[in-house]
Order: sequence, then structure tokens, then C-alpha cells
Amino acid sequence: MTSATAVENKGTAQLTAAMMLSGTLGVFVVESGASPFNVVFFRVLFGALALGGYALARGYFRGHGFTPRTLGLAVLGGVFIVFNWVLLFQSYENTSISVATVVYHTQPFYVVLLGALLFRERLTAAKVGWIVLAFAGLILVSGVSPADFANGGSYLTGVGQALLAALLYGLSTLVTKRITGVRPHLIALVQVLVGIPLLLPFADFGAMRGTGADWGWLLGLGIVHTGLMYVLMYAAYAKLPTAKIAVLAFTYPAVAMVMDWAVYGHHIGLVQAFGVPLIVTASLKVTLPRTAGTAGTAGTAGTAGISLAGRITRVGRTPRTPVAAHAPRTAAHEPEAASRPATPVASEA
Repeated sequence: MTSATAVENKGTAQLTAAMMLSGTLGVFVVESGASPFNVVFFRVLFGALALGGYALARGYFRGHGFTPRTLGLAVLGGVFIVFNWVLLFQSYENTSISVATVVYHTQPFYVVLLGALLFRERLTAAKVGWIVLAFAGLILVSGVSPADFANGGSYLTGVGQALLAALLYGLSTLVTKRITGVRPHLIALVQVLVGIPLLLPFADFGAMRGTGADWGWLLGLGIVHTGLMYVLMYAAYAKLPTAKIAVLAFTYPAVAMVMDWAVYGHHIGLVQAFGVPLIVTASLKVTLPRTAGTAGTAGTAGTAGISLAGRITRVGRTPRTPVAAHAPRTAAHEPEAASRPATPVASEA
């Protein structure tokens, strides 16, 4: 085995582990029993401690590379990403982990559309076609019926929350893509730090009294799903070609759907399932370059843009083509009201 193969195999293992961890986030959030704002607040608090400790131990604060402009961009990206989490976690309450996750996977298309709208990035007819196909898949996956429109139920609200969360994720990605010469760990740290004062007015500390073991789930979200998971992702992205990153990223929704079924007995229906391959295929076609699979070569300081799960390149390497990686989720609700099944299913708890 060549050294290059060994490095890529290590990156594959790291990214697979990170995506599998990401797929368990919904369960951690549900089991915490906290509200969406409380979950996100404590996630960014514990996540900041974990990421800050890691960055300090590795000496990343020396020669951090931030300028007033790039620091401002990181802060703005943090605002988008924090409220993206809140909306996504609320969507878990109103739909299900499975449906919210797949709907949220329209993020790459928002990145493309917003890039064309705001920054005049090139939008080809082929990409437009794939985006149309993806949203056809979205209609199938969402399972929205005329009754949902007539009744104005929470399910329709939940689908809208997941779509809006994906839009905010897209905005955060476009902002952080423009940060160069800064390690992704430090950008992520700034983004979670922003969430602490931002969410403090919305946090209900009185509701957290006496939660006991539930604190373990919140600690896990911050230390494991924010600290450890991002360290694994960032290490993997520097070792892998874009094509493999894009494919392995779909481990996340696959695991999330399995966990939703295994823990809460929720699954998407047959008609909804037809929409999943449409979204996956379109996402890969939009994300991957025509010459995908070529890893960056050594060069000047590369872009380290992230959105707590977005495009990333190691400082010191040329940037790869943007890949929409998957933002870690957090929802919050009572365990018995985890999420409405997309298809009525008896819980096997």
C-alpha cells in the first residue's frame, strides 16, 4: 500500500466516523428533552469549550490569520449557522428526523442559487436542470398533502423550517467560503462563540433545573458532536478528493434515517422514498466538478471556509471545489413527541 493510499484510507475512516456521529445527533437532541433554543445554546457553549481547548493545545491561536474583514465574515456566518440549527431542530419536532434531514439536504442547491444571485457565480443550464429534479424529489420526500395546506398543520410548518434552515446554511457557506488563510477550527470556534450571546436572551435556564442525566446528552452534543466530529471532518477533508467527500457525506442522512426508525419507529413511506435518489443524484451532479477526484496540491494558503459543516481546505493547500457537507443537527423536544412519522407507524419502543 502506497503512502498516498494509506493517507486517503485514513481520511475515509475519519470522515465516515464523523458522518456516522452526525447521524446520531437527532437522537441526542430528542433525548435531552430540552427546547430547541436551550439545546443550541448549550451545544455552542460546550462546543466552544471543546474546540477552544483543542485549538489551544495544538497552538492554532499563534498566527491565527484573522483580519478584521475575515473575523467579521466568520461572525456573520455564525449568525446564519446558529439560527439554521434552531430552525432545523424545530423541524424535527414538527416532522421527523428522517423527513427533516432529507429536506435539509437541499442545501447544496441553495448554495448554487445564492451564489448566482448574490455573487454572479456561473449557473449552467445543466445545474438548473439538476436543481429542478432535486426539488421534484423534495416534493415527494416531504409527503405534504392538500390536507396539510387546508389545515395549516405543524407538519407543513416543519417542512418550511427545514427549507429555511437549508437557506441559512447556504448563506453561511457563501460567507465563510470567502475566508482565506485561517484554520477551519478557528472559524468554527468563532461561529459557536457567536451563538452564546446571540442565544442567551432565548435560553430558559429555569426549564433546565432537575434535568439530571439529560445533561449528558447536551454535553455529548457539544463535546462529541461539535468538538470531536469537526476535528475528524477537518482532518479528513485535507486527505480526500472532492468526489469521495461528496459521496461519504451521504452517510449522515442514511444513519439519521436508520436511527429515527430504530429508536422512534419512524420511517418515510414508499412514495417518499422515490424522492431520495433524486435528491442524492442531483446533489452529486451539482456538487462535483467535471474532473472530480483530483486532490489539491501543495501551494499557497488555501481557503478554510466552513459553516460548521461546509466547504473546507487545509491551510497550505489549494482549495478544492466546494462541497456541501452536512451540518450537525440538534432538535429539542420531549422524547415521547420526538417527531411525527412521515408514514403512520406503530412505535416499537
